[in-house]
This record gives sequence, C-alpha cells and structure tokens, in this order.
Amino acid sequence: MREVATRATQSDGTARAVAEAARAKPAPYGPDLDLDAYRTDISDEEPAARKPLPAADQARLLEVGVDLGNTTPRAGSFLQVNHALVHCGSRQEGLEILGIEEARARYGGLPDYWWQALGPDADKYAAEAELDRHGGYFVRALPGAKAIYPLQAGLYLAREGLAQAVHNVVLVEEGAELHLITGCASAPGVRRGLHVGVSEFYVKRGAKLTFTMIHAWAPEVAVRPRTGVIVEEGGVFLNNYVALGPVQSIQMYPTARLVGPGALARFNSVLVAQPGAELDVGSRAILEAPGTRAELVARTISLGGRIVSRGQLVGRVPGVRGHLECRGLILAPGGSILAVPELEGDSPDLELSHEAAVGRINPDEVEYLMARGLDEAEATAVIVRGFLNVDIEGLPPLLEQELRAVLDVGASRLL
Repeated sequence: MREVATRATQSDGTARAVAEAARAKPAPYGPDLDLDAYRTDISDEEPAARKPLPAADQARLLEVGVDLGNTTPRAGSFLQVNHALVHCGSRQEGLEILGIEEARARYGGLPDYWWQALGPDADKYAAEAELDRHGGYFVRALPGAKAIYPLQAGLYLAREGLAQAVHNVVLVEEGAELHLITGCASAPGVRRGLHVGVSEFYVKRGAKLTFTMIHAWAPEVAVRPRTGVIVEEGGVFLNNYVALGPVQSIQMYPTARLVGPGALARFNSVLVAQPGAELDVGSRAILEAPGTRAELVARTISLGGRIVSRGQLVGRVPGVRGHLECRGLILAPGGSILAVPELEGDSPDLELSHEAAVGRINPDEVEYLMARGLDEAEATAVIVRGFLNVDIEGLPPLLEQELRAVLDVGASRLL
C-alpha cells in the first residue's frame, strides 16, 4: 500500500455529508439511545498523565486480555484511554499498528478501506463514529507475514458519562496471518458511558485473521459496535466475542461478506445478561462465491436480563455451506432469551442449516454430578463452565489458553 502525503478530503466530506443525513436514523433493532445525553468534550484531558496506568486500571484491562505488564507474549500493542492514544507499537516485522488518524494521513485517507465494508449511513451510531470520532486503530499484516504472537488493542473508558466513538481498520494482506485481541472496558468507579466502535476488516487472498473481542463494562454503559468484514479467495476470518459482566445494553450485528471462492468465516459468541441488561447481539454471513463456508455459534445465559440472539446466513450462489447454532440458558427469574435464526438461499444447490434451543439446566445432569460428591452449587457451576466453553477451531494454542482462562474466570463469578 503506497504512502500518500495528503488526505482524501473530498471523500471525507462525502462521508460526513452522508453521516449527517443518517444522524437521526435509529438502529432497526435493539434499545435506542439519546446520543446527546453523553459527554464528548474532554479537552482538559492530559494524555501524558495516563502513563503508566494505575495498577487497578491495568488489572481491569488484563481481564479483557490486554496485558500492559508484558507478562504475556504480544506482537504489538495499542491503548486508547477515553479519546487519547496512550500507547502504540509493533514488536514484529511485517506487522503495523497505528492510530487511525496517523494511518489515514500516511496512506491518503485509506480510500480503499475507509467506509468500504459498511457505510456511515448504516444508522445513527455508525454516523456518530464519523461525525464525532475520537481515535481508533489501524492494524496491517504485510503480504506473507505470520504473527508469532497476538497483537493487543485496548479501548478504555475512564470518564463518567463519556461517549467514546472510534473507527478501526484491520487489513490482512495476501498470504498473511494475524491474531488480534481487542479488549474494551470501563475503569473501576465508572458506571455510565457510551462506546461506539466501527470496525472494518479486510482479509485478502489466502490470508487468515483471528479476531477476539472481550468486553467488561459497568451497569450503565451502553455499547454499540458496528462491524463489516470482506473475505477474499481462500481467506479465513475467525471472530470470537465474549461479554460476561454487567452492562446496560449491547447491540451489534457484524456482517461478513465472503466474496472469493473458498473463503471461510466463523463467528463464536459467548454472552451473559446480568439483571436489567439488554443484549441484542448476532452475526451475519453472506456467501457470495462458490465453495464459501460459514458457521455462526452463540452461547447465551440470562441471569435476569434480556437477550436477543440473532443469526443470518445468506447463500447467493451454488455450492456454499453454512450452519447456525443458538443455545441459551435462563438461570434466574425475569430472564428472557429470544433466538432469531434466519436462512436465506438464492440457489437450489446450497446447504444452510440451523439449530436453536432455549431452556434451563437439566436437573438430571445436576443430580448426576451431586451423586459424585459435588454439592448443588458446584454441580451447577461445572455445567455452566462447560456450556460457555465453545469449541473454537483454528485458534493458536496461546490464544486458546488465554480465552479459556477468561471464560473460566467469568463462569466462576456467575453463580
């Protein structure tokens, strides 16, 4: 990708005009928000004062896979606190990580990748990320580069009532392989805020991207990610999403377009709705080329909150395959789970399937474990851990170990 010294101001103006028109356009589903109820002006912030972060903040980020203490191997790191870029750097040749504004200045506005996987007019939250953007990251794996260790990116909300709107672009060039962990969290003591994150992923021919996003918020934080993915011939996109703790609401529906023959996408979501939380979360894969495959798997638990678990597979051409699986447990009174699986086929020669189940823990399983020496609480915890531990294929051993640890700790806190 060629460096260009000037910005693409004309395309910026077009995007802004489109976003302005969409500013009042609500999301088609999920709880709506008044964006004016959150702060965006924090001009008094001093980024230098955030380095190093206090121990409590570092511990909080470690919960979502972002290790600032260098105890876990990483190929590079990015950290944004509120609106300020605090740290950014790569430790492996062939991997590039920059603040989004620096990347756009260096590469002429990123015209081939800026609002190309989704548009600023998708809804009011996508528009917000264009009209009142404060940061985000750009990650690029050069052709043929193979990440030895994961890169980590932290997006941290440390001001009460703040709106943090970012735009991220991830580019995995031909034949490259990248593992990216994004940890999004609110600081201890912060209860209310808004996180809007637009993310665009481009997986080139024969490339592979493993993207793991872990969230840890507070009871009055609203979260609105907006994600578009384009996977070319023979490319692989693996997406893991984990949200186990308190949050006011999450609404997201990432869409992957498989545009090249043999492309693969797999989404794995693990969600827990605490009392009062509203989670409207799903994933969509559009299979546009022969031999493409997709798998969408969701594990959801309601502890009193409401979950809408969506999934959609769209087969546009012959010779594609996809499977969608939604499983949910309701463990507390007042909880609800709505599974919404959708299949759409445009050809007689394709294979799309789904299965969905919502219910409670099987008493026979609890009794079986109790007969082997566990009490009821211990038996229930064992079953919940097993339910949350989705079998995720294709993860490198280090990343799989880290993700299992996050799920184990989260499950132990649920009951």
